[in-house]
Amino acid sequence: MLNTVAVDLGERSYQVRIGHGLLARAGTEIAPLLRRQRVAIVTEDSVAALHLPALQSALQAEGIASTALALPPGEGTKNWENLARCTEWLLEQKVERKDVVLALGGGVIGDLVGFSAAILRRGVRFVQLPTSLLAQVDSSVGGKTGINTAQGKNLVGAFHQPSLVLADIDVLDTLADRDFLSGYGEVVKYGLLGDAAFFDWLEREGPALRSGDKAARLRAVTRSVEMKAGIVSRDETEEGERALLNLGHTFCHALEKATGYSDRLLHGEGVAIGCALAFELSSRLGLCSQEDPSRVRAHLKAMGMKTDIRDIPGALPGAEALIALMGQDKKVVDGKLRFILARGVGHAFVADDVPGDTVRSVLDDALRS
Repeated sequence: MLNTVAVDLGERSYQVRIGHGLLARAGTEIAPLLRRQRVAIVTEDSVAALHLPALQSALQAEGIASTALALPPGEGTKNWENLARCTEWLLEQKVERKDVVLALGGGVIGDLVGFSAAILRRGVRFVQLPTSLLAQVDSSVGGKTGINTAQGKNLVGAFHQPSLVLADIDVLDTLADRDFLSGYGEVVKYGLLGDAAFFDWLEREGPALRSGDKAARLRAVTRSVEMKAGIVSRDETEEGERALLNLGHTFCHALEKATGYSDRLLHGEGVAIGCALAFELSSRLGLCSQEDPSRVRAHLKAMGMKTDIRDIPGALPGAEALIALMGQDKKVVDGKLRFILARGVGHAFVADDVPGDTVRSVLDDALRS
């Protein structure tokens, strides 16, 4: 079964195709985009070992020549050094402005390659082939590209929409359980921010998703992409509604910076913890019931996920230091922190006037507990 979700952006509109066997059909899917029968693929070592031969075979079957660069895996790859390496390599391959670059991998590769494509010859087309759950439901859709710097996460980048996204559900079978659950943190986010019925469904079907149920995975990815595509179509550059997609991310990005973008905390794990903290903050501000943050944590725990700051191994800075790290977040406006809060499950909104004392008390309690 193949589901297609449109991202409606006028002349820059594109489709997200979600289904089984898409990697094996990649040549057929990508061929209509090509002016000449060659592509450059950028991936990472672990993904290359699993999926690059299949992709290149699918391209070759359609007469499409390919060359590939494999970068190191991990969040640390999203830096200036690898951006330069990727861009220089694409230039060495004589990639032209009308050519297409393929990003094969998770969110790190998608973000980095998308940014490289944005700046290469002032904009080269690219196709996202997301191989992680997190990338399929979130980072491959919407055109946000970028790298991390010493000052924080994703502070340097560009909006550069892909020409096509191919989300092959079958490749999720190759994910380690921890990586799958990291992506699930972003899936849960969609229910929490704007679809209470979807969150209800996840509470029932989450274990089936984790255990490999293909129908459940197809529905979860499709619904997540539908929600993101709708928001991006209405607010491409995050002037308003798109900020809702950052539910949990203000906390998450500070925790990722505090842990050095290491495997101590995967991005989706930080999102899950951040969502729990955002609901706790909302509850303390009287915006939602006290049961809501408990319900969020209960589901995350039932899925075997990190739910609290104390679940992160190793030492962490105090509340004041974490708040300082939040001050570097892209969502800061006029020097004020912007949080995504909730009036209940499925009812998130943007808040610019959150009392600092309440944020501090939430973090103090989370660090002590």
